[in-house]
Amino acid sequence: MEINYDKEADALYIELREGEFSYNKKINPYTIVDFDKQNNILGIEIIMVSKTLPKNALKNVHLKNLAIA
Repeated sequence: MEINYDKEADALYIELREGEFSYNKKINPYTIVDFDKQNNILGIEIIMVSKTLPKNALKNVHLKNLAIA
């Protein structure tokens, strides 16, 4: 998993898995989910981050209850 923030575009991308992009679905005006051909989620893009997320949202990222088998 990788989280990238593009300050110039004011966009955040959360890559959940690598794969070949097939299509995306707009969840709301600021959130887009990318899928592969098997309908697996590849990533989530949030646009206009400075307007849609709290100012400190990107300051600290914590993973909770992450169980890796």
